[in-house]
Amino acid sequence: MQIVKRMPLLRDASTRRYLKGMPVIRQVRRAIRKTRNAYYRHLGGYQLKKALAATPNRRVVIGAWDRYDSGWIPTQREFLNLVKAEDWERFFQPDSIDAILAEHVWEHLTTEDSRVAARACFKYLRPGGYLRVAVPDGLLPDPTYVELVKVDSPIPNDHKVLYTYRTLSEVFEKAGFRVKLYEYFDEEGVFHDLGWDQSRGTISRSRRFDPRNRSGQLASVYPGSLDDYMAYSSIVLDAIKE
Repeated sequence: MQIVKRMPLLRDASTRRYLKGMPVIRQVRRAIRKTRNAYYRHLGGYQLKKALAATPNRRVVIGAWDRYDSGWIPTQREFLNLVKAEDWERFFQPDSIDAILAEHVWEHLTTEDSRVAARACFKYLRPGGYLRVAVPDGLLPDPTYVELVKVDSPIPNDHKVLYTYRTLSEVFEKAGFRVKLYEYFDEEGVFHDLGWDQSRGTISRSRRFDPRNRSGQLASVYPGSLDDYMAYSSIVLDAIKE
């Protein structure tokens, strides 16, 4: 997808939005989504059980079927919904998961659902396990970025909450976790990067790995171009069960 977006014609976000709005493109995308969701509903649970049986490691990626590191087990909400107790009970025992990774998932949950999901993760993680989370950063000092990721953005994103490092940390602290922040902007617009271990879960939309940044720096891939080719980072944290 990133290679496609770098094509000269598609570097402009307004051009991509126009193409996505074309009836034939909408129909194709709808058909792909319908087929994919049907697959997840009917075979996703079976694939998850098979993956869990094949390894003693319990490192689970939430909502990222086709984007995950080796050694991690992907899931989708069609068969592992964060807020459905019966889904967790179907696949896991309490205190049994080593790690959970959720990149740009929490912003799609309502405030109440975010708390329910945090408590569920705490219940099923083993002591010493952790939940690595990334969400869009509400304090990133770029109005174009904020316009894209905010709730009720003119560009549909299904976001329910726009977090700051404080409000996101609070969600997990109230569930019983100890929170360790790695990347975030503060209220003064200062970027904090405390460094994090990629082997414990890669966050693609981060300073180091987002292709919209140059050489791991917060600088646009296309200098002088606005639209959605601004520098990109997320709030990145670990919520640790002690």
